[in-house]
Amino acid sequence: MGGAGATCCSRRPVRRRWLGGKMAAVSLRLGDLVWGKLGRYPPWPGKIVNPPKDLKKPRGKKCFFVKFFGTEDHAWIKVEQLKPYHAHKEEMIKINKGKRFQQAVDAVEEFLRRAKGKDQDLTIPESSTVKGMMAGPMATFKWQPTASEPVKDADPHFHHFLLSQTEKPAVCYQAITKKLKICEEETGSTSIQAADSTAVNGSITPTDKKIGFLGLGLMGSGIVSNLLKMGHTVTVWNRTAEKEGARLGRTPAEVVSTCDITFACVSDPKAAKDLVLGPSGVLQGIRPGKCYVDMSTVDADTVTELAQVIVSRGGRFLEAPVSGNQQLSNDGMLVILAAGDRGLYEDCSSCFQAMGKTSFFLGEVGNAAKMMLIVNMVQGSFMATIAEGLTLAQVTGQSQQTLLDILNQGQLASIFLDQKCQNILQGNFKPDFYLKYIQKDLRLAIALGDAVNHPTPMAAAANEVYKRAKALDQSDNDMSAVYRAYIH
Repeated sequence: MGGAGATCCSRRPVRRRWLGGKMAAVSLRLGDLVWGKLGRYPPWPGKIVNPPKDLKKPRGKKCFFVKFFGTEDHAWIKVEQLKPYHAHKEEMIKINKGKRFQQAVDAVEEFLRRAKGKDQDLTIPESSTVKGMMAGPMATFKWQPTASEPVKDADPHFHHFLLSQTEKPAVCYQAITKKLKICEEETGSTSIQAADSTAVNGSITPTDKKIGFLGLGLMGSGIVSNLLKMGHTVTVWNRTAEKEGARLGRTPAEVVSTCDITFACVSDPKAAKDLVLGPSGVLQGIRPGKCYVDMSTVDADTVTELAQVIVSRGGRFLEAPVSGNQQLSNDGMLVILAAGDRGLYEDCSSCFQAMGKTSFFLGEVGNAAKMMLIVNMVQGSFMATIAEGLTLAQVTGQSQQTLLDILNQGQLASIFLDQKCQNILQGNFKPDFYLKYIQKDLRLAIALGDAVNHPTPMAAAANEVYKRAKALDQSDNDMSAVYRAYIH
């Protein structure tokens, strides 16, 4: 791209419509101050800057690369989601009253004061009070413009991600781009991603809706902690424990009746059904407009049944099982797979940002359950293979630690691999993901395959090993305790 003052996308004025305004021809250039917005995220002040040189050229919609004030976020923003800063300053200030927003505006004004009288392109100042506070207007990664190449429309699918710089401002863009993941489902699913938990969780504007949460197990407890941490009002119910900082509901029905959106995360299909259909259950609290989000990992038939009874009472339903473990739950880095009511998915935006790094919308009810079982089938089978490899190394006189070192230097290297191998080498099977639950998921995945006459021999073999581990009283240990099925 050219230097300051060069046209970023096209030399022709860009036409755009935003926030109900009239269509107008606006010429945007590199260095311009703008308001950037995408989807449900609030408008935010920023500056059009050069993108990193080694960033792959995205295909698609007309866009500019924007650096946002009062935060260290950068993002590709479609031109129709941009407005000139000065012309719309009063309008934006009227519709955004938050403290963080005001701090961002103050940062713009400070930038302008510094730039006054200088004929040079100043760097946006690092906010001293807000660092990584904003989950950012989510970027639409479709096409990387250059100074000489005109913008062309492309396919309608969008990659959504947050490009967040967590290093000091002096760190180059190349370090940022290594953190990116770009996800797209051909079926039209949406992936909302962030580079790290600090970027996601540091700046959430919590919904004003009252949130309920049922089930404070390994996953639920961490989820609720992050909802509270990010300013949500949460009422909880659990069979055995309370949650500090949250309001306590006496029954599931009471929580649902007093909250706008109620989440639930329980262990299996039976527990999910009992929670909804049992005495003082969720269904008794459902009235028209009440929302229920089931985050349990269950089969598609179960979640479809629950959706039908909730909707029959005038409620709204979303399934949203999560991929992750206790540590990822505590860190707010879960992966959320959602399906069902798309409007409800949008309404859950701030909650999903608080609890996860990524959320996918997968279409109709049942799709998320199926996808979640497939994900856990792969994970469970991989864990059994890890345990099998470590025991084979041991019985053939090879060093298990050396095997891990070799794996960590190869294509299989991952946090999951390292953590689970460390569990085994240290004999520490404190549960991060219960063995009994991964075996349950394998069983349900095998049944899913049977329903469509699809063979799942690897999953079936892994399932037998987990059943053996359960017989050895490993159910309440971490899934890595499947190792013990090989040594007994």
